[in-house]
Amino acid sequence: MSLADLWFVLFVAIIGGYIVLDGFDLGVGMLHPFAAKEDRERRIVLNSIGPIWDGNEVWLVVGGGVLFAAFPVVYAALFSGFYWALMLVLIALILRTVAIEFRGKRESSRWRGLWDSVFSVSSFGLALLLGVAFGNVISGVPLDQNGEVRLDSLLDVLHPFALFLGATTIAMLLMHGALYLTVKSEGALQARIRRWVPWFVGAFTLMAAASAVWISASDYGLTDTFTDDAWTLIFPAAAVLAYVVMVLMVRRGRHTLAFFASSTVLFLSLATISAGLYPNMLKSSTNPAYSMTVQNASAASYTLTVMLVVAIIGIPFVLLYTAGVQYLFSGKVKLTDSSY
Repeated sequence: MSLADLWFVLFVAIIGGYIVLDGFDLGVGMLHPFAAKEDRERRIVLNSIGPIWDGNEVWLVVGGGVLFAAFPVVYAALFSGFYWALMLVLIALILRTVAIEFRGKRESSRWRGLWDSVFSVSSFGLALLLGVAFGNVISGVPLDQNGEVRLDSLLDVLHPFALFLGATTIAMLLMHGALYLTVKSEGALQARIRRWVPWFVGAFTLMAAASAVWISASDYGLTDTFTDDAWTLIFPAAAVLAYVVMVLMVRRGRHTLAFFASSTVLFLSLATISAGLYPNMLKSSTNPAYSMTVQNASAASYTLTVMLVVAIIGIPFVLLYTAGVQYLFSGKVKLTDSSY
């Protein structure tokens, strides 16, 4: 395995960590105004992620840093070609943060209702945009020989497949967030969410299956890897196994295990997509020869080596911080004077 391949694996793992961790944040945000019936319940929902949401987003920052340093050509193409789409992502991230912090600043029900709506809408928007991004990476983008993405407008990235994958991502994160809330809540709120979980699982199942069929029936080339290299089938097979475990745990009412299984499903789904795309990182829909691959888009060997040394030192601290925070704030949510 070359250094470029190793950094591709690390990049996928970091983005997978972000999807799992910020994924339940987004799911909770989307459910926030619907799952809770009164202000106390909404505070419980909000405080289920209150101490950890900002730490979860660190993984997105780390992923962006890795892409910038290890695969600068891909970073440049994405941030220039998808400028307005990325601005929408930033706006959604900012609005979620503002809503969390501003909601509790006044007692007014109208004030709190406003920020509840902002929190939910921005969470839906960010989940949709993440799915649309993956849809475009899978289907390919109009990348030319100069490494530039040629888009006439933002609407060019909102084609049917990308939008459907965006909707699938929303269903997936609603399921993930609902399972997280069953772990963090109790009483009537938990009972209400537990009734919704099978519906979210069913919606995700149908939409994920339809997405898989769509990908297989199209000429995206994602399935070629699995037919050419049989060992890569371990990723979709493991994802399906994790999904079966999740469904069994939901039926048995063991929602903590169901949540961990859901996290595994999300991580392995990304691993499956990444294995199917390899060695492409940004596929050209104009001409396959213009595609950016792990090899032709990576930084110099010296840069990758220095980065690896820094990663070996730094990533364990990020892992320890993440694990420590999750452990410290584990258990059911209990509201205090310092709660949101």
